[in-house]
Amino acid sequence: MSSHERPPISATAFWDVDFEKIDFEKWSLFVIEKVANYGTWADFIATVRFYGTDRFRQEIIGAANLKKDVLNFLCVVFDLSPPDFVSYTRRQSLNLPWTF
Repeated sequence: MSSHERPPISATAFWDVDFEKIDFEKWSLFVIEKVANYGTWADFIATVRFYGTDRFRQEIIGAANLKKDVLNFLCVVFDLSPPDFVSYTRRQSLNLPWTF
């Protein structure tokens, strides 16, 4: 895969960056996380096909910010549990020193 190749996806999930300048090999985790959170279903399927199921699964575990519903969906699709994800362990609420 050369750095100029890219999956056949829309720019829907990439409203905040210049889609044409993304290096899909170098920034694969960024791309996978954005598509998982904000892409269309067709974008998700195309991204999984582009990177391959094993790589997609391996990289998405390291994503720092996944929506709760996306994380639950990924658990089902890839036969994982929430604690397997970095975003889940970071999201854990802390015991606050006061009560309301």
